[in-house]
Amino acid sequence: ASKPSNGSERQVLQPEGPMRVAEGNTLLLRCAVDSSCTDDMMKWVKVSHHHQQEIYNFKHGDFPGVTPMIQGTREPLSCDYSIYIHNVTSKHAGTYHCVEFSDLSEKSEKTLEKGTSVLVKGAGDPEPDLWIIQPQELVLATTGDTVFLNCTVLGDGPPGPIRWFRGAGPSREAIYNFEGISQPNVTAVQASSRDFSILLQDASAERTGTYYCVKFQRKFNRQYLSGPGTRLRVRGET
Repeated sequence: ASKPSNGSERQVLQPEGPMRVAEGNTLLLRCAVDSSCTDDMMKWVKVSHHHQQEIYNFKHGDFPGVTPMIQGTREPLSCDYSIYIHNVTSKHAGTYHCVEFSDLSEKSEKTLEKGTSVLVKGAGDPEPDLWIIQPQELVLATTGDTVFLNCTVLGDGPPGPIRWFRGAGPSREAIYNFEGISQPNVTAVQASSRDFSILLQDASAERTGTYYCVKFQRKFNRQYLSGPGTRLRVRGET
């Protein structure tokens, strides 16, 4: 995602990944902009083996098999440029960048920062060591509710904790750590050894955002695999 060089530029937020998807399934790539949304000068670019390919352009063009997640009205102060890639194949493996471009040039004028890396499991591939399943794309709640955020982890992967974060990029907020300190009013469900779901108590508008269930690799202290994220919207009581 691109980073602002001064206060007037918008910050583009997308998860780091890697994310894993099985061939034939639908991939959700999330991207949000942290300011008001007045135009659609955004696009997705895939980089693989130093080759760049435009995947989706919100301004114009026809992109079979790719659709925007949100159509029509967008939330103020949180423009959503997430997309679905349908019927994934092994060719979809690579790193995806959500970028701004100017009206004068179709090419992005920003250096491509770290994007969202995507791993694809082919039909004949061996079962990977880890899957992170976040089945809820969107959760709607009312102020004061207790919110259930679902995460199931299949396989073990390398030693290291499962953690929850709100948001993406360097400013993402740590919410829950299954091996460490967590925020108050957040508890683990742990209905089984594979259940890494959490409960957010006393929901408020400040908790609105996208929540990611993430596996870390302790040896290198790095993110190993991320879930696709769950968007939470909290509205006031009516």
